[in-house]
Amino acid sequence: MKKIRCRFAPSPTGRMHVGNLRSALYEFLIAKHEGGDFIFRIEDTDQERYVEGATEIIYNTLKQTGLVYDEGPDKDKGYGPYVQSERVKAGIYAKYAKELIDKGEAYYCFCDKERLAALKTEVVEGKEISIYDKHCLGLSKEEVEEKLKSGIPYVIRQNNPRTGTTSFHDELYGDITVDNSELDDMILIKSDGYPTYNFANVVDDHLMEITHVVRGNEYLSSTPKYNRLYEAFGWEIPVYIHLPLITDEEHKKLSKRSGHSSFEDIVEQGILPEAIVNFIALLGWSPESDREIFSLDELIKEFDYRRINKSPSVFDMNKLKWMNGEYIKAMDFDRFYEMALPYIKEAVGGKPLDYKKLAEMAKTRIEVFPDIIPLISFFDVLPEYDTSMYAHKKMKTTEETSLEVLRDILPILEKQEDYSNDALYQTLLAYVAEKGVKNGYVMWPVRTAVSGLQMTPAGATEIMEVLGKEESLSRIKKGIELLENK
Repeated sequence: MKKIRCRFAPSPTGRMHVGNLRSALYEFLIAKHEGGDFIFRIEDTDQERYVEGATEIIYNTLKQTGLVYDEGPDKDKGYGPYVQSERVKAGIYAKYAKELIDKGEAYYCFCDKERLAALKTEVVEGKEISIYDKHCLGLSKEEVEEKLKSGIPYVIRQNNPRTGTTSFHDELYGDITVDNSELDDMILIKSDGYPTYNFANVVDDHLMEITHVVRGNEYLSSTPKYNRLYEAFGWEIPVYIHLPLITDEEHKKLSKRSGHSSFEDIVEQGILPEAIVNFIALLGWSPESDREIFSLDELIKEFDYRRINKSPSVFDMNKLKWMNGEYIKAMDFDRFYEMALPYIKEAVGGKPLDYKKLAEMAKTRIEVFPDIIPLISFFDVLPEYDTSMYAHKKMKTTEETSLEVLRDILPILEKQEDYSNDALYQTLLAYVAEKGVKNGYVMWPVRTAVSGLQMTPAGATEIMEVLGKEESLSRIKKGIELLENK
């Protein structure tokens, strides 16, 4: 069998869209599952859409997601250059366009903007498009040469038939037949000498021996035109895998407005790259089991592209956050601490507290890193709270019993020198035993007083250990004052 070769060929036009990242991931997994090669190529022929710095974004995204490529601009294995603008300079596309002209499969078009604007439009797949009328195909060889000598601007168009049908096979969608009347004579070489995406793609995929082409299903309608190019050259047609659309929660196309349309957008929201990879793998593909958490190596073993679904996939941000939380729980503490530290410092206003203990409190209680801020911000400033919080049926506490407990415990804690969690806990347990009550009867009012919250990431004594003696006593006095003046 021929070695599988898949390519990821993004355009440097900004941040990497989730759909592009999924294509890259699936291409990587298809190749690696079969022991094949993953090729990285940069398609920068659309100079108008080029964004400065976007190439670096692509490199960084591949690095962060662990999609290590076997060949690329910095890893030439004999198929380079791997940047299309460099291939333009090498004359690769011009050479193949000329070959098509000589075969009658392409032709020079000298029509100006005014003439093109006046062409009739047709509705194809619900869209109104302008179909070129092959006007310049009728020019004689002499007329073409004269216009070329005169320096009249031109493009090179594909010469597609207007009658009959063209069929192709897709691994997910099966056999598809398209009426040739829908095939416009698409431009292969633009007036600036650069190839269009459609033409460069076909030429490069053939020359780089790409066996499997993975892309969004919006390219299904263009595939017959690509196949006619392959056939015109006498080249082998690759295996096609067209992926379903990714939508937002409202089943609309994922856009920048969603706030999570690109890899960088999602990372900036506190999501781990490995969680993003895991989540995106499941946007359209499902394993044989109900399992949802996969490392990249596990995905390589499991991935079978025949299990990709044709239906649109919903990008569920809540599901991604849940998955991210699972990754955070399983994360090495030192790595977690390093990533959590900026959020911890922001949450507590930079106060000199025990940040590692705060990180331990947060690690199993957050889904994304920004969750740390509201979780522990009470360590910075005691929030305003209503004394009704002291009443708890399960703990059998009321505002009156809570006031009694806080008044009793205050002088004991004032005498306490050791403010470690264990020492404080033993002190409170001694008071519990003396009073003959349950733990919660004492712990609930103390925790309420030192936190001002109903839900906290730690118990009363753990909170007091981090706050320290002075702040803990100040908050308990505040609780007594509130209860006395209610």
